[in-house]
Amino acid sequence: MKHKVVITGMGVISPLGHTLDKYWESLVNGVSGTDMITGIETSDLEVRFAAQVRDFNVTDWIDKKEARRMDHFTHFALAATQLAVADSGLNTEKLDLDRCGVITGSGIGGMDTFEQQYYNLFSKGPKKISPFFIPMMISDITPGHISIKYGFRGANYATTSACASSSHAIGNSFRLIQFGEADVMITGGSEAAITRMGIAGFTNMKALSSRNDDPKIASRPFDADRDGFVMGEGAGILVLESEEHALKRNAKIYAEVVGVGYTADAYHITAPVPGGNGAIRSMKLALRDAGADISEVDYINAHGTSTPHNDKTETQAIKSVFGEFAPNIPVSSTKSMIGHLLGASGGLELIATVLTMQNKKIHPTINYSTPDPECDLNYVPNKALDKEVNLAISNSFGFGGHNATIAVKSYQP
Repeated sequence: MKHKVVITGMGVISPLGHTLDKYWESLVNGVSGTDMITGIETSDLEVRFAAQVRDFNVTDWIDKKEARRMDHFTHFALAATQLAVADSGLNTEKLDLDRCGVITGSGIGGMDTFEQQYYNLFSKGPKKISPFFIPMMISDITPGHISIKYGFRGANYATTSACASSSHAIGNSFRLIQFGEADVMITGGSEAAITRMGIAGFTNMKALSSRNDDPKIASRPFDADRDGFVMGEGAGILVLESEEHALKRNAKIYAEVVGVGYTADAYHITAPVPGGNGAIRSMKLALRDAGADISEVDYINAHGTSTPHNDKTETQAIKSVFGEFAPNIPVSSTKSMIGHLLGASGGLELIATVLTMQNKKIHPTINYSTPDPECDLNYVPNKALDKEVNLAISNSFGFGGHNATIAVKSYQP
């Protein structure tokens, strides 16, 4: 027996704000979360802008002593989880905690912690390395902290698959509930890699936009003048439940997760396979899992990174999967406004997709001004589109050739 899996809570800590309402309002109005980097020395960096989380006071969410023993990516995840759990109305005293789990994704983990401790090692010696260094840095510490806070004793681990990390986390959580191994899963992802080393590393591999003179327009997915992605940070967390569990406690239900697709390009460490075979199979598998026809898809939340190869390849893949329907399916990139949150992208983008379904409005792809002949779909340029969305897919494709697609549909009791 397969159980229906529904979304009952969502929380965001994002470059566009820390509530669902603020996040959605900014998305639908085409607000850019990109600006010059603050908080770290950037004078010698080639790229000096990013989509940072701003106005975030960690002690509003976490005890000061505990917060000092966590990296920023865990701070963001714990705060977003608190928002998602509150949104869901879960009462932990009434849950079977053995059947509640946590799976979150992070592509990089505690990079800021790693940099700080590396500096301590070489400037002060090994005795100055914090005893909390390892548990602050490792990606799996975030679901660990979440489970400790809420007492959830079910499946608990992290996924790391670069930019597909949180989509894999969500898909795995979906499967656990679908096949009856859990009632409730906290899932999504977090990332905090806007550090000197993070910016320098992505810059030197020629992945980042270099528009220091006008950062607000730097992230321009599918535009002919795109020149790289913009680094982002934050967390997107969802509460998934079996339908029967949610109905039993009279929970509000946002949407139903109906399919996932996982594939590998098996091609290159960073570049997508030409023609998008991995992305094609990922989307097809998600739709097959959902029992849906290509004619039923109303919206695609694209991976849409603003890099030359990704956007062209994703366009080719969408056209291959959807054929004659492709030109009529709205496709938009959340990254045009929040930047690329690496392993956290899938969480925030699925939340954006669900809010699209709730509000019957598709957020735009901003900064789209020059059409690219190789990117010739409807990218909802610069202005939101009123449209009822009953079935949507969200794509995440990561370095290493990792591909994940999640299919969601409007909930019908």
